[in-house]
Amino acid sequence: MLSFLYKEGPFTRGIFRRSANAKSCRELKEKLNLGAEVHLACESIFVTASVFKDFLRNIPGSIFSSQLCDKWVSVMDQGNHEEKIKDIQRLIEQLPRANVVLLRYLFGVLHSIEKQSEDNQMTAFNLAVCIAPSMLWPPAPSSPETESEFTKKVSVLVQFLIENCCRIFGEEISTLFGDILIRCDNREDGSGNVEEIKIQLPPKSKPVRISTGSHHESALQDHSENESLCSSTSGRSSV
Repeated sequence: MLSFLYKEGPFTRGIFRRSANAKSCRELKEKLNLGAEVHLACESIFVTASVFKDFLRNIPGSIFSSQLCDKWVSVMDQGNHEEKIKDIQRLIEQLPRANVVLLRYLFGVLHSIEKQSEDNQMTAFNLAVCIAPSMLWPPAPSSPETESEFTKKVSVLVQFLIENCCRIFGEEISTLFGDILIRCDNREDGSGNVEEIKIQLPPKSKPVRISTGSHHESALQDHSENESLCSSTSGRSSV
């Protein structure tokens, strides 16, 4: 799923911001939960992005860990630029390994999208506003005003992470999906073949086999029309 977002996200206006069809999201989640084979080329990319955000929201304690909540929301209020980077790196070291691995791939995706922001309109600020609420939330219920202020602080944190992810996670974050992209893009035009990529999910999750169709539409297309690909990639109609 992340590899698909990495490949198509930078060329999609409003990725992670535009809403998706609720019924399609529900059906895709059901397939993933059952460990079924999923053809993401037959799904709207906005459905894929929405389902991924829902996955983040359902990580127990959040991907940033609710136990470190106070430290995360205060890290942007302390020190200069370099000190903020070091403080964030120290907090990341306290997270479970599975969370760290997922964060690296997630920010690899967000970084690649942000680099094309002049075209896709998703700057680091816009991406942070859209995805921050799915990454960290208060450990206990609070008033709407408090939650709103909390979300703003998390958005500032996520924006900083996107803008400085190569410093925080290492320069190799920009090449995490490199081998996948080479395999996807090195296909003969019009071959009609479907290439499989196997993505290993975090521990305790089943691997999901993701097939991407050979058709790669032009940049900045409206991916809500992706359903037309289904007849040529999997032989089944889309929802």
